Amino acid sequence: MSVWEVVAILIAGVGAGAINAVVGSGTLITFPTLVAFGFAPVTATMTNAVGLVAGGVSGTWGYRRELRGQWPRLRWQIPASFVGALIGSWLLLHLPEKAFETIVPVLLVLALALVIFQPRIQRWTASRMASAPVDDNNDTVLSPARLALVTGATLLVGIYGGYFTAAQGILLMGAMGVLVSDNLQRLNAAKNLLSLIVNVVAAVTYTIVAFDRIDWAAAGLIAIGSLLGGVIGAKYGRKLSPSALRGVIVLVGLIGLWRLLV
Repeated sequence: MSVWEVVAILIAGVGAGAINAVVGSGTLITFPTLVAFGFAPVTATMTNAVGLVAGGVSGTWGYRRELRGQWPRLRWQIPASFVGALIGSWLLLHLPEKAFETIVPVLLVLALALVIFQPRIQRWTASRMASAPVDDNNDTVLSPARLALVTGATLLVGIYGGYFTAAQGILLMGAMGVLVSDNLQRLNAAKNLLSLIVNVVAAVTYTIVAFDRIDWAAAGLIAIGSLLGGVIGAKYGRKLSPSALRGVIVLVGLIGLWRLLV
């Protein structure tokens, strides 16, 4: 890699780590960056999943206080994310690479659309929220039917995330926002944890099964950048302009989409 590519990938990692901690679509920074530099889409996805684990750890740790009281729901969502990530990783490794190259532009357009319409999703989510019922331990309570729906939605997002990680956080926030009556910042903390689980499972799977298909230099740069970005996002992310973040994500995503199509 040239010095320019090293710097660009490192900066993309910082941006992705920060954005993942706050919004949940940081992959739309790093994935198109790798593709723009000539990485094959499957290689870019695997490298990206490995590199962003570090940022997921720092972002989740930064939101650790907001995780308190969510265990009754998370004890079902965590296994769902784990299983979903395994299924998605299996699909990525076993479906023909041509199929991935065909599907990814569609997924990328969907992810970009979710980023663009995220403010409306959040407003709609907030309008449906009321004070969450709690038990004697101050843990949020869901009915069995709603808990099953949340768990099923988490499984589906985990499959998507194991196959193509971009915007899985927005999908999770949308699903949980509709089904769970809780504070958005607390849901964001849960999103960070569940997305981290998906990335860890995917990264370990790719490392074991396809070690030679991962670009470890690029993964290392993304890991360093995303680790720092996750800390920055958790600490200062709420002060950043959401419109500016979305603009950067959409711009880089469109560049990556153009690179994929041509």
